[in-house]
This record gives sequence, structure tokens and C-alpha cells, in this order.
Amino acid sequence: MLLFLRSMDLEALARQARTDDDAADAETDGRRVRGRRTRESILQAAADLASVEGLEGLTIGRLASELGMSKSGLFAHFGSKEELQIATYEAARQRFVRHVVAPSRGMPRGRARLEALLGDWLAYFQREVFRGGCFFKAVIAEFDSLPDSPVRAVVTQGVREFQELLAREVRKAQEAGDLDPSVDPDQLAFELDALGSAANHQFQLFRDPKAFDVARAAIRSRLDSVSA
Repeated sequence: MLLFLRSMDLEALARQARTDDDAADAETDGRRVRGRRTRESILQAAADLASVEGLEGLTIGRLASELGMSKSGLFAHFGSKEELQIATYEAARQRFVRHVVAPSRGMPRGRARLEALLGDWLAYFQREVFRGGCFFKAVIAEFDSLPDSPVRAVVTQGVREFQELLAREVRKAQEAGDLDPSVDPDQLAFELDALGSAANHQFQLFRDPKAFDVARAAIRSRLDSVSA
């Protein structure tokens, strides 16, 4: 009987240990989730701040002041200014993808999807998804004349990725029979990028949304000119 009670005690202890382990795992997971959420909210605030003051002005001290946090609290998430800058760029990139790239992904490949992508891009400019306007145009202007660095490499790679995205969409529209196959996709992508960027510059300087109407008309006209 004593042996049975001891056996039951051990089983109860084992169950209790498993329960304690599960609770500890849940607590650890909860801390990780809260940590990820805190980091994400910090980075979104950092992206908005950098769209106004630039990535070079984004320091742990400046961000801590903006958020009302301690420097040590931010150091727990980012060990250096460079790490903070790169993480901020990636957070901004994810916001850009949600607003500009993702909405048209479900459409069939062709001119309509290319135009939808460009339309979402112009709408992103006009809505000023970031506090200071387009985060990327701000940091491109900031880093284009700076010496090479890991942060500059991330910025330049982002420019390449967007131009390559436009060129791919042009190729897909050509494959779908919507655009003239003899057109150089990289050339057309460059022109479309230039039209959208010019509209953003005009809007930021003059605050006149008609710039986007002009850009939409120019984009439509250019695509009409190479329609298959």
C-alpha cells in the first residue's frame, strides 16, 4: 500500500512538473510575443521619425527621447545605431509591401496588374503612409552622396529591388500579350519609376495632389504607346 501511495505521489509530482513546465513555456512564449510587439512598435515609430529626420539622425538616444523610453530599454532591442537603422529600414520596407506590392498580387499577370501596382504606389505617396512622406525617397536623398556603408548598401539594394519588380511586371505584361515584346523592360521600368518619383517630389514641395493626376495620365499614355 505504501509503495502504491509513493507511486501515486510520483505520478502526481510528474503531472505537476509537466504543468509547471507548460506554464513556464507559456510564460516564456508570452514574453517573447510581448518583446516582438514592443520591438515592432519601436521600429514603426523609428520609420516615421526617419522619414522626417533621416536615418543618420536616428540614434538610440533620439528615438528614446521620441518614445519616452530609457536608452537602456532600447539597447535591449538594438545594440548599435547601425543595427537600429537597418532594422528600421526593414520595418519600413514591410509597410511599403503591405500598401504597394501586396494588394495587386492576386490579379492575373498583365498590364492591368502593372497599372494597379503603379496606382497603389501613387496612392501610397499621396496618403503619406509615413509621417514625413515617403520614407524611401527621404533616405535615398540622404545616402546617395554618402560613402559606402552597411546601411547605404541596404538602401541601394532596396532601390534595385523596386526597379526589378517593375521590370518583372513589364515582362509579365509582355508575356501576357498586353505590351509590345520588343520594348526593353528595364528602360520602361526606369521611365515609370521616374514618373512616379517626380509626382512625389512635386507633391512634397507644392502640396498639390494634381501631381498624381498628371503622373497617372503620363503612365497611362506611356503604356498605351507600347500596347501590343
